[in-house]
Amino acid sequence: MKRLVSAVSCAAALVLAVACSPRETKAAEAVAIPYGANKDAGATFVHDGVTLYYETYGQGEPLLVVHGNGGSIGTLAAQIDHFKAKYRVIAMDSRDQGRSADSQEPLTYEKMTDDLAALIDHLKLGPVDVVGWSDGGIEALLLGVRHPGKVKKIVSMAANLNPGPEAFDPEVDALIKSMMELPEEVKNTLEGKRQLKVAGMMLKEPNIPPAMLAGVTAPTLVLASDNDLIRLEHIVTIYRSLPNAQLAIFPNRTHLIPYDDPEQFNSTVDRFLATPFKKIDRIPQTMGSFEKMMTGLAH
Repeated sequence: MKRLVSAVSCAAALVLAVACSPRETKAAEAVAIPYGANKDAGATFVHDGVTLYYETYGQGEPLLVVHGNGGSIGTLAAQIDHFKAKYRVIAMDSRDQGRSADSQEPLTYEKMTDDLAALIDHLKLGPVDVVGWSDGGIEALLLGVRHPGKVKKIVSMAANLNPGPEAFDPEVDALIKSMMELPEEVKNTLEGKRQLKVAGMMLKEPNIPPAMLAGVTAPTLVLASDNDLIRLEHIVTIYRSLPNAQLAIFPNRTHLIPYDDPEQFNSTVDRFLATPFKKIDRIPQTMGSFEKMMTGLAH
């Protein structure tokens, strides 16, 4: 039974940002600290009738990190391990996932986003920087839409605004649907019920009109990989819909770059968070730099 559930979870990892690969990586090294199962760092609170589990690490300005669909705090081990040196890092298991409790209603991105806003209030943090991956990237964007006063800067890695062909190629859509095809003996287990609920959400949600992102005033870094599960055209739509956005595409990487290459991912995020945001007027900026470059040439 456990092997069946484990096999299903590994298949889901391709979309859900959960790593089952046995390869040794820097992300795996971070698991020396049991992120996601650390009694010394963990606590719970209740929101909307659901008991939610979270952990905090480090000191400094607050940084909220948000895991992907079907994941948990532990999938962000490399990010927590890196950013806790300069930030107070907060990570929470989403409802119906990880160590957080199950909810009785259908799962939605809006409910998970409101859980994050409640956590910010619970910890009396005020506005925070937020880094979200996959489903977490969707929630990061929705924090900017639904709770703009609670965010300073947003990093959204590999998010999508809808579950349609604009966001997913046919093979990705087929992969998500395959996650719903559980063996009968697994469907009624706790793990099986959770997977059907959590993975099934991706076939119906999110439903965020691009125009809605125009109201996100927080500086936002939109990230994806050139071999991502989200179509790059869709990532560009997200970028172009945000009024204060920057865009970075990781070369020769996949949806799993925060796990596969945490150094590249973390350093890109680090620079964005540490650098004052400035909108570029591309023609004057380009010509100004061109003139400086030409003036500096030896004649």
